[in-house]
Amino acid sequence: MSGLDPITPPEAIDLYLEHRRPEVAEKTLQNQQYRLARFREWTEEYDLENMNDLTGRKLHQYRTWRSDKIKRITLVNELRTLQKFLEFCASIDAVERGLREQVLIPTLEPGDEASDVELHTDRAEEILKYLKRFHYASRQHVIFALLWHTGIRLGTLQSMDVEDFDPDNRCIDVKHRPDGDTPLKNKDAAERSISVSKQYCEIIQDYIEHHRHPVTDDHGREPLITSEQGRLTATPIRRIVNRLTQPCHVGECPHDKDPDTCEYRHYENLANCPSSRSPHTIRRGSITHHLRKGAPQVVVEGRCNVSSDVLEKHYDERTDREKMEARREWLDDALHEEY
Repeated sequence: MSGLDPITPPEAIDLYLEHRRPEVAEKTLQNQQYRLARFREWTEEYDLENMNDLTGRKLHQYRTWRSDKIKRITLVNELRTLQKFLEFCASIDAVERGLREQVLIPTLEPGDEASDVELHTDRAEEILKYLKRFHYASRQHVIFALLWHTGIRLGTLQSMDVEDFDPDNRCIDVKHRPDGDTPLKNKDAAERSISVSKQYCEIIQDYIEHHRHPVTDDHGREPLITSEQGRLTATPIRRIVNRLTQPCHVGECPHDKDPDTCEYRHYENLANCPSSRSPHTIRRGSITHHLRKGAPQVVVEGRCNVSSDVLEKHYDERTDREKMEARREWLDDALHEEY
């Protein structure tokens, strides 16, 4: 271990994130911060206080510790981030050079990279009916309704301003505004206008008129989704979705838990409920719902800003028979006049 400079894991992680900040998008940095937080948690649990003491055997122990808790694809992503982190650590003499090569990445089987978690149509419709009846045009109603109806990403929802909503033409303009702290994942290529049905336009209009906090953000813009402080951030949006998708919130608990005492009902623990869902699962479910309802794939790609390859690999949860039936229906409609 000669030549190494002592440094704690939290200090090394902070240095790494600052090193990466100018190079990557904010969302990427947040993902890396989250993944390395698990590594930090392990070092605290196993009393590893100095990065100099990290070895290949200890890295194997960490991998085993994490593999018991998460899916294979999640583990792979965490270990890939750990490799980059260890490469940086070697450059500042925090670990031995070459240690990153001792992080063994599991082999992914075909299909591992595609998550099978989605919010199903019947569940989404149940939640929407509940919101319409008991929380009409509330912030949570608009958040869930927009995510489901449009299939947009969480970051896209955050980026929307009041002026982007055009009730007369029943659409929302999606704009990439990096200078206003609301960049889109695919930047200018993600800019588009999304049509909104009459029903959802009325919900948005009523929300703006009666429930939206009339605030501006730090750039003088009027965000669509707000708190009393300004534009609503990602964490509270995720927690709103986590809570709404918990079965006991709209329905009954399938896990034999008492909602009054269940630990998953606490604000900071909502995402840990086995049945709660994230905003991204709403996007996946929405895309599959659009396809099952007969929307052409090219329409869904444009509406949801997703490439055909990514759509087929990560979002389209239809069976082969369902895809065949959709093609048959389109062919019957398109070609019936030829016979």
